[in-house]
Amino acid sequence: MEERSEFSVLESQLAAHIRARLGELRGTEARVAQVVLDKGVDLVHLSVSDVAALAGTAPSSVVRACQRLGFRGYQELKIAAARQAPHPVPSVAEERDPAARALADTVRAAREALDGIATTLTAEDLREAAAALHGASHAVVVGAGLSGAVALDVAYRLRALGILVDSPADPITAQLAAAQLPSTAVCVAISHTGATPTTVDAARRARTAGATVIALTSYARSPLSEAATHTLVAGGQDLVFGLETTASRLAHLTVVDALTLTLQALRGPAAEQALNLSADVTADHTY
Repeated sequence: MEERSEFSVLESQLAAHIRARLGELRGTEARVAQVVLDKGVDLVHLSVSDVAALAGTAPSSVVRACQRLGFRGYQELKIAAARQAPHPVPSVAEERDPAARALADTVRAAREALDGIATTLTAEDLREAAAALHGASHAVVVGAGLSGAVALDVAYRLRALGILVDSPADPITAQLAAAQLPSTAVCVAISHTGATPTTVDAARRARTAGATVIALTSYARSPLSEAATHTLVAGGQDLVFGLETTASRLAHLTVVDALTLTLQALRGPAAEQALNLSADVTADHTY
């Protein structure tokens, strides 16, 4: 007997909504809808590229199918799926105290994201990305929204190690900077979903220009990873309340630390000299 999907078992509102519209869909859009039904709450673990591969179509077709189903895009559909996911049963103390529940949920999400790094990231991944940065004439770092904070951290760390860095805050300027990179340069692009249009576009422009692209994302298969030369994967799910997105930033910052430590070892005396200069500058701004 064929195993029923989790959505079928739960008879969720989302599944009912999709089934009601199946008759309106044809071809690839119908296949995308069936993948959503088959995967159920497990959809929150999949990127838009994962769903596209399962449906035998392109990511853009997945987005169009989501829009035909009444969502603004794939991310909104994932949020709807996440609402169907079972949540851990809170303790009595957490039930009575929202702060205790918030603390427990946040720590749990962070722990899961950090524990997962060893599964999604290898030492070879770090070595190759660090080697690309070590040999680069300069770097452009791009990231938007919540990933913008990670991009600032990356730029600061690279600059402290003596790498020439540009990290434009304006997305149009970032794309222009990426498009003008020579083949000797590196673009570091950060996006939790791997599907942030401005970040993906900057990475694509850098790759077209001949530059090396290092992607830092939470999904191994995504539009960003497809545009990258090297992909560093770490992070948790992007569920309803943003806890996993916060956890992913922690995971991304952990990868940044590991990457810069690897780069520091490669650069040797040059890195030590740059770090000493950084320490001198920092000392001037402390009491």
